[in-house]
Amino acid sequence: MVKIGVLVSGGGTNLQQLIDAQARGELGGGRIVTVISSRPGVFALERAKNAGIEAVTLSRKDYPDVEAYSQALIDALQKREVELVVLSGFLTITSDSFVQAFPNRVMNVHPALLPAFGGKGFYGLHVHEAVLSRGCKLTGATVHFANEVCDGGPIILQKAVEVQEGDTPESLQKRVMEQAEWKLLPEAVALFCEGRLQVEDGHVTIRKA
Repeated sequence: MVKIGVLVSGGGTNLQQLIDAQARGELGGGRIVTVISSRPGVFALERAKNAGIEAVTLSRKDYPDVEAYSQALIDALQKREVELVVLSGFLTITSDSFVQAFPNRVMNVHPALLPAFGGKGFYGLHVHEAVLSRGCKLTGATVHFANEVCDGGPIILQKAVEVQEGDTPESLQKRVMEQAEWKLLPEAVALFCEGRLQVEDGHVTIRKA
């Protein structure tokens, strides 16, 4: 069994997809052992509790700097013997030491087809606003391993979503979540837990089952 820790900052819609996939036995033998939020009182914590999963708050404002907060996260995850860390709407900055503590074991979902519309400032609705502003015909989502470069880690899975006439950032965000993010993240986690992901020279190879 691969122990999974999920880091959240908000409502936890992607977390719910992981919880549902786990309930169906679709996480490749992985199990979510803890959900850690960077903010108190968010609904993602309720989702975890309702599923019988440990829900922890490590509030960023309780720590003097990014390094101290990152170390607190590392300690909490290592204490629980977490093998895969999933960033699920986790909007708090961490230091390089965080991803270095879990090399190719921190997974993130991004609401665009990286490397387009990634990096500093591209999160949440900002991504979809930029996609529409540029007049893109296609967008989508990417699941990747996190590294020291924001949104720059090895790409695991991608799925395209068509931009429709009359889309707003909100309508596009909803469709990207439903058609891409919610499908890709549980699939990528399952592939990891099945030992089917190999990273070499910044590229991810998916081994056949």
